[in-house]
Amino acid sequence: MSAIAVSQVSVEIAGKPIISEVSMDIEAGSWVGIVGPNGAGKTTLLRAVAGDLGYQGSIKIDGVERHAMDTKTRALALAYVPQRPAYPEGMAVFDYVLLGRTPHMGPLAAERSEDIAAVWDALRALSIAEFAERDVSSLSGGETQRVSLARVLSQGTAVLVLDEATASLDLAAQHEVLELIDEIRLERSITVLSAIHDLTAAAQFCKTVLLLDNGKVVAQGLASSVFTEEILRDVFEPTIRVVEIDGNQVVVSLRSEGSADAK
Repeated sequence: MSAIAVSQVSVEIAGKPIISEVSMDIEAGSWVGIVGPNGAGKTTLLRAVAGDLGYQGSIKIDGVERHAMDTKTRALALAYVPQRPAYPEGMAVFDYVLLGRTPHMGPLAAERSEDIAAVWDALRALSIAEFAERDVSSLSGGETQRVSLARVLSQGTAVLVLDEATASLDLAAQHEVLELIDEIRLERSITVLSAIHDLTAAAQFCKTVLLLDNGKVVAQGLASSVFTEEILRDVFEPTIRVVEIDGNQVVVSLRSEGSADAK
């Protein structure tokens, strides 16, 4: 059974079609990347899977239709990190990560020993236990990304949905966060569905990729079959080049020959 099964899913916002008849099956424990230009519908698709948006078609999480899940059931099955998480000023990192345990606690219930243990486990897994008492809003970009991952890790779900987990990070920090996600995925058999802006990173970390353009699937499958110059030039721009370095696909955009200073 697929961890996530999306069949003929369409989403409209304010009467405008955003994604149309998208289908994909994601194996348990795999990492699937959603790629495409700005406005392609990547975030909309993730929000539909995560439960933030209504949809037509079918989205199943571990065989259960998402429409049939109440909020708590969905939160126990799937964790979601939006592109720009809110970090409340004055909240300690430990308390922020503890929010991930909310689905496991009853209304107005105090945290239990297992909840505290899950938070410390997540903090240690992301190497940020030393930040437990820090104000979460005072951390750097890379540090807050780790905190967001720790929060969903403490949630204890088998499915993780990430929207641009490395947005606004420098190149080194991007790679570090992606490596952490992959390590956690492998160690805990977590299924990851993520939107990724960097095509080279998607080729390195995602088992398969789905390429969206104008809300429709252009191609999906192994990165080696999707990230070809012919496909990418049609979706992005004619100056795209795909090269191989040390066995890895690298996608680059060259300056057009017609540019004023191009030589």
